Amino acid sequence: MENRPVGTRQARELLRVAFGPSIVALVIIAAVVLLQLLIANSDMTGASGAIASMWLGVHQVPVSIGGRELGVMPLLPMLAMVWGTARTTAAATAPQGSWFVIRWVVASAVGGPLLIAAISLAIIHDAASVITELQTPNALRAFGSVLLVHAIGAGIGVASKVGRRVLAASPLPRWLPEAIRAAFAGMLALVGLSGLATAGSLVVHWSTMHELYSITDSVFGQFSLTVLSVLYAPNVIIGTSAVAVGSSAHVGLATFSSFTVFGGDIPALPILAAVPTPPLGPVWVALLIIAAVSGVAVGQQCARRPLPLGQAMAKLGVAALLAAVTMALLAHAGSGRLGNFGDVGVDQATFGPAVFLWFAGIGGLTVAMAGGIARRPKTARVVEPEPEEPAFEQPEEPAEPEEPAEPELELDEPEPEPEPVAPPMPLDDEPAPAEDPEEHFIVDDDVDDHGGQERSDPGMDHGASGDQSRGAAD
Repeated sequence: MENRPVGTRQARELLRVAFGPSIVALVIIAAVVLLQLLIANSDMTGASGAIASMWLGVHQVPVSIGGRELGVMPLLPMLAMVWGTARTTAAATAPQGSWFVIRWVVASAVGGPLLIAAISLAIIHDAASVITELQTPNALRAFGSVLLVHAIGAGIGVASKVGRRVLAASPLPRWLPEAIRAAFAGMLALVGLSGLATAGSLVVHWSTMHELYSITDSVFGQFSLTVLSVLYAPNVIIGTSAVAVGSSAHVGLATFSSFTVFGGDIPALPILAAVPTPPLGPVWVALLIIAAVSGVAVGQQCARRPLPLGQAMAKLGVAALLAAVTMALLAHAGSGRLGNFGDVGVDQATFGPAVFLWFAGIGGLTVAMAGGIARRPKTARVVEPEPEEPAFEQPEEPAEPEEPAEPELELDEPEPEPEPVAPPMPLDDEPAPAEDPEEHFIVDDDVDDHGGQERSDPGMDHGASGDQSRGAAD
């Protein structure tokens, strides 16, 4: 954690947001320009004008040299500038920060590049007085392009931090982030598969690409062509995406689509070896599979959380519309005039609608098949019983009084005699009671009438016989 005061730390972050991405771009452009002039053994007279022109070209500002306009600028530097602005803006934005600070962050992300754009226009105007072939670009177009590029980057960076908070406090539907994610997934699938198709076409047309490299014999020249091909690769991929959805791309008079190809002159850029050559083979029609797969990706993302029919279709429509608008903006940014070759780009009248139709049509079918439409639970229907019509009632006869029942005589039953209870058996642990010695004596009352003895215990016989024997002996 930094020990600087809050004001100093915030000022440093605002400066980084305002000038960080632009300064990095200027350093890279200056290194490339100075290396080019050094290799060409040229003086540094027009170095400042070239650096300023290239910085504006990163923001899709056309550059005019010798009366020839270079309007189609590479998309890769512009996308890198948007990413850098979004990253620095997101780093300076707190998720629970105040709107006052957020407004200052956005103002810094836009104001710094506008200041550099004004300085660049002044440098180009001053260099044009020395180098007559260099022309000052349109100021309104320059400020507008710089403002749009950095505003998009700042919006993406701020939305990544406070987007959920704004959505929770707004009346917007809760499925809006899911629609944005679905649109991004569809565009990523379309651009990625189109890039694979472009790479495969380069392999097929390897001999044509080798011929385009042969226009220069120096290693540095071939390296420069490779760098230009990499910078213009997103432009070619966007053109392939237009062909995949059924639209068309053109380079001057040469037109390319999935159904027809019209030949023409193309620039000597190795990446352009990927364009099809007439006659058109059936393999290019298979590019339509790319559009179908991209539509499936949109539908799968929209079906992740099932919604009722109306909301599910609304989410799919917003995702398809957002993807179509974004692809149309990218195609417009990658289009322009290329000197004597004419206009380069895609057919804007059909590209955006074609993307929307593919994403909405195939995506809607995917949503329906993947269970993205929630069915409403069936409510039990309560059937009220119909009131019964009263039947014809006959008059009831008076009931006869019942005679009282005679009381029944209860007989006293003899109570059962209680059964004798056996004495408890002595426990093994308790000692047996001692016997009474008087029980072994015989008295006269014990002799019955027949002259016999009443024996109460078997042990008493033995004792009586012993006494009689002793009496006889006496």
